[in-house]
Amino acid sequence: MPLRLLIHGASGRMGRSLLRLAAEDARFEVIAAASRSGGHCEGFAGPVLASDDLSACAEFDIAIDFSLPPGFDAVLELCRSRAAGLVSGTTGISASQRDALMEAGKEIPVVWASNFSLGVVVLEDLIRRAALALPGWHAEITETHHVHKKDAPSGTALTLANAHAAASGTMPAIASIREGEVVGDHRIRMEGPGEWLELRHHAEDRDIFARGALEAAARLHGRKLGLYSLADLVFQAD
Repeated sequence: MPLRLLIHGASGRMGRSLLRLAAEDARFEVIAAASRSGGHCEGFAGPVLASDDLSACAEFDIAIDFSLPPGFDAVLELCRSRAAGLVSGTTGISASQRDALMEAGKEIPVVWASNFSLGVVVLEDLIRRAALALPGWHAEITETHHVHKKDAPSGTALTLANAHAAASGTMPAIASIREGEVVGDHRIRMEGPGEWLELRHHAEDRDIFARGALEAAARLHGRKLGLYSLADLVFQAD
């Protein structure tokens, strides 16, 4: 039986990707979609619910939420009231909303992540392992993104740098490059006496984040209640 999904934030770029990719995957059935204003959404045949009134939502197993902080509380409360799981990539949520996520984890299975690339999750783990295995090696990170990206360094680069620092006690330097239409490229180079090691992740399209969120939904379903990281779902057995 397909996993029944609610896509919250359906009219956004991530929401549209989720609708398209879920329709191509027999593991999933999108039974409801919601956006800030409701109405209709390309890629979904049914009516789109308004985020501030989700009471008419059909029964679902997992909600995938890529919306905005003002709409986050409603979908979290809906999941709690329906005893359904939540996969959320909504960024910019407040400290009180993070606290609400932790509380929800006492009742339902929840995962929140700022980046749903499965490859980045594995890269973070590899960096941590390498830093532990190679103490004293100098490390530098180079991240490249498209010219439209305003923040530098990227959030992903900071996450990778923090992973290295937590294992080694030393924060790597980060170089940021903005050129062309690069979706995302992250490299960490570690240098020791007479040798060096480089780990790299390259994103070729933005669908990787929607694919990761769908995979997270599949892996979250059936789990015990709790607040999970994406790494928990990737590396831990059910």
